[in-house]
Amino acid sequence: MAVISVVVLLLAAFHHGDGTLRFASYYGDHMVLQKSPQRAVLWGYGPEGEQVTVYLTGPFPQKVSSLPVTEGIWRVTLEPVDAGGPYNVQADSESSKCKLTDVLFGDIWLCGGQSNMYFKTSQIFNASEELALSSKYPHVRPFMASLNMSKTERIDLIQVEIPWSVATTSVLAEFSAVCWLFGRYMYDTLKYPIGLVESCWGGTPVEAWSSSRALMQCGLQQSGDGSMMDNTVLWNAMIHPFLNMTIYGAIWYQGEANAEYHKDKYNCSFPAMINDWRMAFHQGSGQQTALDFPFGFVQLSTYKNNSTDDGFPDIRWHQTADVGFVPNSRMKNTFMAVALDLPDKTSPYGTIHPRDKQDVALRLTLGTRAVAYGETDIPFQGPFPKQILPFQMSIIITYDQAVSVTSSKDMFEICCSEKNVSCEPKSFWIPAAIVDWNQTSIQLFAAQCPVSKVAALRYAWRDWPCEFKACPVYDASGNLPAPPFITNRYTGNQNIWKST
Repeated sequence: MAVISVVVLLLAAFHHGDGTLRFASYYGDHMVLQKSPQRAVLWGYGPEGEQVTVYLTGPFPQKVSSLPVTEGIWRVTLEPVDAGGPYNVQADSESSKCKLTDVLFGDIWLCGGQSNMYFKTSQIFNASEELALSSKYPHVRPFMASLNMSKTERIDLIQVEIPWSVATTSVLAEFSAVCWLFGRYMYDTLKYPIGLVESCWGGTPVEAWSSSRALMQCGLQQSGDGSMMDNTVLWNAMIHPFLNMTIYGAIWYQGEANAEYHKDKYNCSFPAMINDWRMAFHQGSGQQTALDFPFGFVQLSTYKNNSTDDGFPDIRWHQTADVGFVPNSRMKNTFMAVALDLPDKTSPYGTIHPRDKQDVALRLTLGTRAVAYGETDIPFQGPFPKQILPFQMSIIITYDQAVSVTSSKDMFEICCSEKNVSCEPKSFWIPAAIVDWNQTSIQLFAAQCPVSKVAALRYAWRDWPCEFKACPVYDASGNLPAPPFITNRYTGNQNIWKST
């Protein structure tokens, strides 16, 4: 078995091995196990040396035996099971039994991040209407880990906040809105069970959710003052325990905390975390979780209106590994929901917590269908420039798709330079108004800067770029906003710049 699997199970014995036959903490009645073609992993604790046999009873019964319990741990990998249920899962040893009931097979999605992922369904716009729908989705099952930290990697959760449950109003009121809405929307498409595992904590940086391996790739060292800002403490307690579980994919909403903490490292630390999670889940599940499992995330929304701080714009860019869109060569099999056009000035939870999570989840769902499930002809990305042409007193931007445009005086900005050097966010930028457009192109007025001196162009490079769904550039349907970008004529992605 892979190294991570072995280490994980030995650690489990140390923390939980009291000889009682039972399942690990995140297995329970009403749970969802990963469906075929992947194989679900079951494990738990038991009397030393006894063999554990697992019986799956339901539409397609199975019987699987483990090796003798070693260091207090048993583990089995089921044969592939098609979506559906319900099943009962019973584990028998020579001296005792334990059982799970009402188990479904479907796709498992892990939901991680900070406070906007933690944001409860009871807090969103139209919460009462959403909560009332819970009874219509008995096959979308939530689970939530408790908020805990650890200085060392844990095999099992320290505590469970919400055990696996059939969705009810009271359960969903305390559950992640983005996670639930994502699962509900995906169920409407897939028509088979969805398991949602919430493991997130408000105010936390990406470093807390990363292993020491991932941090080392970005030159980040261990830190420790006993807080949730410490490197690895949430990876240890709230992600590492799930490695033995077979999952289908993950969604993520985080980055606000990094707007002021290791901001310039985020273009490394975020992709490194994704890749490390993939490797660890693949090995921990005995190669059942895909090595490149799909990973979706929400690009930061808004915080401070009229702010000139570059924290949020910089993080939005770094969330894409400084490419501007995903998937890309550094972030394969990923998808992104752009959210900079969904501000909420009157949110009682603070402007950093917009209440419209429905549009966020819907945009994530589009990316999931296209990237994670291979649906074709599903628009999931907003327009992105494929060519920039300085021409006379203007700049002509040609996009990679048809666009829906409204006028703007200052959403686009240019940077002038007497020398062929790159511009940075802190350079001097001049507004470039939209003066004309057609189906795929936008013309900007750039008379303040001679064509030969235009060194860079950026779009929506501010904390709060527009009001609700009122940014100037969307796809042809008007539903998917263009993501922010910054491009230099002489460095980076200069290949999109053309000369007359």
